[in-house]
Amino acid sequence: MARVHPQVVANSTSTKQEVFTVWMKSLILGSNGCAVFDSDGEIVYRVDNYCHKSSNQVYVMDATGKVLFTIVKKKFSVVGLWEGYRSSRGGGRGVKNKENLGFRVRKLVGIRMILGLLTGYWPYKVVVRLSEDQACEYVMETHVSKPCCKIVDNSGGLVAEVKRKISKGGVVLGEDVLTMVVEPNIDHSLIMGLVVVFGLINRKL
Repeated sequence: MARVHPQVVANSTSTKQEVFTVWMKSLILGSNGCAVFDSDGEIVYRVDNYCHKSSNQVYVMDATGKVLFTIVKKKFSVVGLWEGYRSSRGGGRGVKNKENLGFRVRKLVGIRMILGLLTGYWPYKVVVRLSEDQACEYVMETHVSKPCCKIVDNSGGLVAEVKRKISKGGVVLGEDVLTMVVEPNIDHSLIMGLVVVFGLINRKL
């Protein structure tokens, strides 16, 4: 995992299932964050949080350092609320306004939370803004004790999953090395933004 200055820019979608490796460590010494590698070992996304873990604001970047999402934790939310703002075409940090809002993640409460906890998962509602008057919803389920989560649509279909990486020899790697599987025709950068929220929830970033 030594390619710190790659030239490859991540593709946002694919017509086939894609598998990535998520290393929950920053490539910059003394920083918190993570790095994401594709199946060829090329870095495609990274997060470098120069402040401290569980910061209220972090940036999801591509391999070249272009900011794709600004992730913000809302300070006064009782149940936990995170928002992801898409950056401008120039790659600057996302302006936090309604026009740039890409997604919102909120912890579910009530009966849905109870049902989730019975299976060992905390459920979070994900609202993805597609246009000014159109949105779609997912549910992100994060395990209460293990470094794994899955994202499903309203019908229960799997959209993406993160879990401990297993080597070709069948060895389960450390909790900081994960596999991210993204289903076809899903925006990879969006899933990366949600995985960053997952990392913030679990105080890994």
